[in-house]
Amino acid sequence: MVKLPAGDEQLIQIMDAALVEARRVAGPHLACRLGCTQCCHGPFPINALDQSRLRAGMDALRANDPALAGEIEGRARVWVREFAASFPGDAETGVLTDSEAERERFEELADDAPCPALDPATGRCDVYAWRPMMCRLFGPPVRQESGALGCCELCFTTADDEEIAACEMPVPHDLEEALVAQMGDRRETVVAYALIGQR
Repeated sequence: MVKLPAGDEQLIQIMDAALVEARRVAGPHLACRLGCTQCCHGPFPINALDQSRLRAGMDALRANDPALAGEIEGRARVWVREFAASFPGDAETGVLTDSEAERERFEELADDAPCPALDPATGRCDVYAWRPMMCRLFGPPVRQESGALGCCELCFTTADDEEIAACEMPVPHDLEEALVAQMGDRRETVVAYALIGQR
């Protein structure tokens, strides 16, 4: 069984509470709902904490719902087979490269491909409770590294800048960074490889 850092539970509680509050404040401006899957297409880098959380989720599903775990793993293996040839890193382990030139290719990798955790019939995330931080940030206005405030293009379509700013969702980046540092593993991968336990 995968062991997560003790602080991960606190991180998830903070994020869950922040999302509940963001939904309350944003009201109808936040379009996120079951079946809205635009943010579930195209891969993105995930850190060691996200990887461990996904693996812990898969362990739980194998114990409690082996059929669903098998479906998810099957979709993940199909994704890996389909995109291994153009994967910007080690296609066997799923570790992404540190090379900036290679990382540029990542922007175009499988851009329209659904995440293997996405149930194609229902539009539901089959690992929702264990999803990566990036998935938890998508939708409400969140402060970017550049300082800009960004949100899903399907949300806040009729809101002005002031309304958007009033709905900003705080993110505990410092806590997440501390937990990743505690794990001592800076390698990144993508969801598909984490779901099949690679790396």
